[in-house]
Amino acid sequence: MTIKPVPSEGFETTISVLVIGGGAAGLCAALAAHEAGAEVAIFERDPLPRGSTALSAGLIPAAETRFQKLHGIVDTPELFAGDIRKKAHGEADDAIVDLVTAQSGPTVEWLADRYGLPFSVVHDFDYPGHAARRMHGLPSRSGAELIDRLRQAVEEAGLPLIVQATVTGLFSDAERRIHGLEITRPDGTRDAIGCDTLILACNGYGGNPVLVGQHIPEMQGALYFGHPGNRGDAALWGEALGTKLLHMSGYQGHGSVAHPHGILITWATIMEGGFQVNTNGRRFSNESLGYSEQAAAVIAEPESIAFTIFDERIAIIARQFEDFRRAKASGAVIEADSIEALAVRLKLPADALGETFATVARLKQSDGADAFGRNFAGVAPLSPPFKAVRVTGALFHTQGGLAVDRYAHVLDRDAHPLPNLFAAGGAAAGVSGSRAGGYLSGNGLLTATVLGRIAGISAAKICSRLR
Repeated sequence: MTIKPVPSEGFETTISVLVIGGGAAGLCAALAAHEAGAEVAIFERDPLPRGSTALSAGLIPAAETRFQKLHGIVDTPELFAGDIRKKAHGEADDAIVDLVTAQSGPTVEWLADRYGLPFSVVHDFDYPGHAARRMHGLPSRSGAELIDRLRQAVEEAGLPLIVQATVTGLFSDAERRIHGLEITRPDGTRDAIGCDTLILACNGYGGNPVLVGQHIPEMQGALYFGHPGNRGDAALWGEALGTKLLHMSGYQGHGSVAHPHGILITWATIMEGGFQVNTNGRRFSNESLGYSEQAAAVIAEPESIAFTIFDERIAIIARQFEDFRRAKASGAVIEADSIEALAVRLKLPADALGETFATVARLKQSDGADAFGRNFAGVAPLSPPFKAVRVTGALFHTQGGLAVDRYAHVLDRDAHPLPNLFAAGGAAAGVSGSRAGGYLSGNGLLTATVLGRIAGISAAKICSRLR
């Protein structure tokens, strides 16, 4: 990934707004820039845009939406912002937190009203760290559906989406103004495309083992459940341009990926009263803190394996997620009518698993917290048939990246905006701070969609001034 001088021979063509990356951030940016009157093109390295968005549950947290009001859910951007700050231990940029929470509801309703995305709120269970039920998703509760619908919106708007086009360089002058980019196609041919503004929406560096080892050593060698194309291009370009990189050790993990099936198991299995045990049949952590920090906890256990334990009542809630239905169809969900039978099927010590079940049942009746700090008070007991999934921990995507301002302008090391460079999604620093435990459920798609939209509007405004 290189920064090059402006080619003396010029560019094959020039387009006002160029977007690198066809995930949720890039597609939202392109749609917003187009609405604002700018000429836009999107460059995507894959044959079909998928990215980290397609691997997620496709849930966008948003406050004070009409979808919440339909279920009598009371929420405000201020309450949402407080949840983010608490989870991130105050490390997140206050201005960006206030911005994304204030714009979360309008962004979800923009996608619903302007582009017909049929959102509804997940109203039947709580996500860890959220004081209100504010996760918004599409009918399948899958990121694949979200990215497909966004791509359809881009296609219907007539925006060029150039696939199998890997951006291998940016053209910049001495003032760090971006003049264009170089794309390399699968056959090795290269093109130089000029621009007035550039939006980096090419996610983080989870697919780059060298950068992961450098910034997140505890996840080096862990299962990577993100998109392999997330190689840190934005961070590397930013470093070469002298931009500010923020919270590079922050990431989103997940402590419940079915193994060896490689299918995400919704955290509803935990939050509704389930728990995790290791290969000894014992619990080892406070699972309710969040699925992100649980990734490292699972990886630290023998064989980096845990078992997510729940029951039919919880499975009914989980079945709204397409991933869970796929896990069931693939045989990842194990069922038994007794604890002893479940232990046999999981090849776990029956005595230890039985003791764990009994301890959790007592905690649910006693209003007391356990030794790990989890409070089971008021949570329904598990009853047969019991369910379990063999899982491992995984790195999903990184949360550190380019520092941006309220307009999604990329900032240099002195906090000055670069002339015409913007970033959103995983390319930009998120609102999770420097640790996995700072990740509040949905933070990734929150900043992807909201900052993506803002980046598109801001880039278009620069182009309008140049006309």
